[in-house]
Amino acid sequence: MVKKISGRIYLTIIFLFLYLPILVLIVLSFNNSKSRVIWGGFTGKWYVSMFQNETIMEAFITTLQITLTASVLATIIGTLAAIGIQAMRRRGKAILLGATNIPLLNADIVTGISMMLLFVRFTKLGFSTVLIAHLTFDIPYVILNVLPKLNQTSKSAYEAALDLGATPLYAFYKIVWPDILPGVLSGFLMAVTMSLDDFSITYFTKGAGVNTLSTMLYTELRKGIKPELYALSTLLFGIALVLLLVMNIGSSRKNEINN
Repeated sequence: MVKKISGRIYLTIIFLFLYLPILVLIVLSFNNSKSRVIWGGFTGKWYVSMFQNETIMEAFITTLQITLTASVLATIIGTLAAIGIQAMRRRGKAILLGATNIPLLNADIVTGISMMLLFVRFTKLGFSTVLIAHLTFDIPYVILNVLPKLNQTSKSAYEAALDLGATPLYAFYKIVWPDILPGVLSGFLMAVTMSLDDFSITYFTKGAGVNTLSTMLYTELRKGIKPELYALSTLLFGIALVLLLVMNIGSSRKNEINN
């Protein structure tokens, strides 16, 4: 009994450390006062001011462009790569899986600096270099989400469809695609999440005049904390929370259907 209660207290303390700062941030985003210690009443004017701020809106649009473009391309490339890896022999599959895990295990600052050195050697830093950088670290997440679903598919069903006269593309669309679709969607949402809040790699690969929300926040915080930044951070947290809920709900429904 004592062990159970102490475990709950420990978990409560951990969750307080994790989410209490975020809760304070959300509260401050609705505070009518610019002070962080005085409550001036409930207001939503900082959200209105945020959308009227040209610097924030430019960074927001750039972030959406990079995030959606990189995520869609990474999903397509990663899915095709996962299909190719799954069809390889054990040794080749092990080598490519090891290479796929390197960007995930490597420190972001190392990846960012190495890509910056590569880009400045051949081209100028700008929107395209940030997009390529995001695409590079998004692809492994898609591969590692699609591969388990591919391993669960039945090869005999696909081969039977081919024996019955179906084209490879038609057989893939009818037999394989429905089984790997949850993995593809999970990989896409994971890529969106990683691109949306990435800072280190973006900071080193962006050029002058290119700002995402993360790099813009870093620049603005050095000048001083504005209430609009509280609202922006709350909005980003809400987007990440919605994506997480969508992933979990989709996964639970899929498990219920399978069971």
